[in-house]
Amino acid sequence: MSKELVGAFAALEAKGISKDVIVEAIEAALINAYKKNFNQAANVRVDLNLDKGSVRLFTRKDVVEEDDIEDDHLQISIEEAQKINPAYEIGDVVEEEETPRNFGRIAATTAKQIVTQRFREAERGIVYEEYVDRADDIMNGVVERLDPRNIYVGIGKIEAVLPQSEQIPGEVYKPHDRIKVYITKVERTSRGPQVFVSRTHPGLLRRLFELEVPEIFEGTVEIKSIAREAGDRSKISVVAHNEEVDPVGSCVGAKGARVQTIVNELHGEKIDIVEWSEDPVVFVANALSPSQVLDVQVNEEEKSTTVVVPDYQLSLAIGKRGQNARLAAKLTGWKIDIKSETDATELGIYPRSEEQIVQTADIYEQEIDEEPLEEIEVDLYKED
Repeated sequence: MSKELVGAFAALEAKGISKDVIVEAIEAALINAYKKNFNQAANVRVDLNLDKGSVRLFTRKDVVEEDDIEDDHLQISIEEAQKINPAYEIGDVVEEEETPRNFGRIAATTAKQIVTQRFREAERGIVYEEYVDRADDIMNGVVERLDPRNIYVGIGKIEAVLPQSEQIPGEVYKPHDRIKVYITKVERTSRGPQVFVSRTHPGLLRRLFELEVPEIFEGTVEIKSIAREAGDRSKISVVAHNEEVDPVGSCVGAKGARVQTIVNELHGEKIDIVEWSEDPVVFVANALSPSQVLDVQVNEEEKSTTVVVPDYQLSLAIGKRGQNARLAAKLTGWKIDIKSETDATELGIYPRSEEQIVQTADIYEQEIDEEPLEEIEVDLYKED
């Protein structure tokens, strides 16, 4: 066995693979190689001496009575065993060295294959451990190659897969383009670790805001929910945990600089930033921005809302192909039925009576004195 091969064990140990594990793997491989190359079915043991770089092979036979022998390759009679050593008894194992003349060459080739394989496995294991902790994170990547279904993005030591379903519609990718990608999952496969990335995942938008807005990264401002139709428009809701901080203004930045950086990264995707509220009346009204909202009526049992907007803003509230209303519903988690002021008036649901206003207030456990209805005033947009 070559000294270079023996020296490779130290390099493997540096990668976290113990010498004992490598030796066991090589010994097992040498046993298989012996049986295959020398057409032997005997039980054998390999003695691998790393210090001397030598390998020896021993056959192993069980000591049995003469009449109990079923296979000469596996068993030896007590009489024959005691000719070798009188101390042998039935049940012992007789070992005899049977190292073939050309076995050193086979051993070197086999050992080299095992070490190479272990090197490869060690590299794959290191890469997997490095990237499995990056799941749900954002990374800078370089487009390396394309095929009809996938785009392959270099993200350091590995080539990640950007599937067609995770590509922003209309976005054109060319080799050597630099893009930010969101790691959705990391899998361990027979060919090594496989990393899948996305450009459409809402998590990408969240990470981009964390990068651009220090208040979000520090936790002063929190992103509560995201609704995204990648490549076209997104909505995010934010809340500040410090009364002196404007959550929406922090995300927009001076003259819109912060949000514009994110829009540029997403190639013009429109982003609406609204303030989150635990009161669905306020939250739904905010989510329908930029439309003005006159009234929000809540059905707790069905988790639905009826929203009244001025006639001239009905199309704005609904949005192109219903996009604004659809994103607002995803953002808030409430069903939203939008009606114009005229239609709501004809249906008798707007303006609401004072009795309906009181019932709405009771739902949210606001304190209302037991006074005549005509003397009660409730601010529907007042937060708890």
